[in-house]
Amino acid sequence: MILRWSLVFVLLVAFARGEIIDEVRTALAEGNLSAASSQLETYRAQHGIDPEYLEALSWTARALQSAGQLDEAENYAKQTESGTRELLKHRPLDAEPHLPLALGAALEVESQVLVARGQNVQAAALLRRALATYGTTSIRTRLQKNLNLLGLTGQAAPALNVADYLGVRPTPLAQEKGSPVLLFFWAHWCVDCKQEGPIIGKLTADFASQGLKVEAPTQLYGYAAQGEDAKPKDEIAYIGRVWQHYYPALQDVPVPVSKANFDRYGASTTPTLVLIDRQGKVALYHPGIMSYEDLRSAIEKAM
Repeated sequence: MILRWSLVFVLLVAFARGEIIDEVRTALAEGNLSAASSQLETYRAQHGIDPEYLEALSWTARALQSAGQLDEAENYAKQTESGTRELLKHRPLDAEPHLPLALGAALEVESQVLVARGQNVQAAALLRRALATYGTTSIRTRLQKNLNLLGLTGQAAPALNVADYLGVRPTPLAQEKGSPVLLFFWAHWCVDCKQEGPIIGKLTADFASQGLKVEAPTQLYGYAAQGEDAKPKDEIAYIGRVWQHYYPALQDVPVPVSKANFDRYGASTTPTLVLIDRQGKVALYHPGIMSYEDLRSAIEKAM
């Protein structure tokens, strides 16, 4: 009986720890920073500074930054980073999912606060230092995204790894100079990507006569339908089925499969849209969905 109650207690504690993130996010979504802060204080008094607390703290930093409260956002982000670094003295970053989410968000908020203050050079330096420290961890792609937002536009487009692909063989970007190229980074689990797909399909048809090329890089995530673990061969097959079912207008578009492409382009957000002009330079770098009108306008400018 004692053993049974001990197990129940452990499960209740684990549930409470996971629940703090949802509670804080709900309070923040309702604009109730006071409630979020109170929940964080109560949790910290009971459990100390653990990965769940730090992730919840990072959501507060993000909410404050989105609301334009830069000083408060920076304070919460630095608290998150400091707490994470302390825990990293005793464990690797990717030992569990909460710490990388917390640290990635904290560094992102810190860099975006600097950008909002007009300190782009300092923001880029912060991100480069973070990449030097965490470049072999799961937050690499997120850091690269923020660095790309600062300086990729106007630069030569990084090469794509096209050794592995689905469907049509991809053409290396270096051989596409003279034609504008739209890169559509997507994931098999991504709902927003499925919404963006018909927009990409329509634009492909609209601008095909003017030479627009489209490639749709993706990567393996280690799981397939309903989040079930999948070996690479099985996940590739699943990706192929998703592509055929949800992207019927893009079946002639090459699909390079490589994590290196996501790291290079910082595609931690899916979709990520990258438009490359006829000279091979990045004309648009946009993490997230875009409307038909906005993306069409960007393509017309690149033409």
